[in-house]
Amino acid sequence: MVVKVFLERPVMNAANISAIAHHLVETHGAKAMAEAARKAASFEAAGDKEQGKLWRQVEAIVSELRGPKES
Repeated sequence: MVVKVFLERPVMNAANISAIAHHLVETHGAKAMAEAARKAASFEAAGDKEQGKLWRQVEAIVSELRGPKES
């Protein structure tokens, strides 16, 4: 007998959020931060504060991965 458990949303820990940020950088390159910000704003506008917060965390990690800007 196989029992399947479905979760509405998986639990997001720091490792998962970091993995999302790394994947975003790999797939979107220099546009990764803008993509994370777009997703955050979209969820926030829809009233989904939890997902908006998650994407703001992703955005912050992407910013850290980019390092300091050169002037």
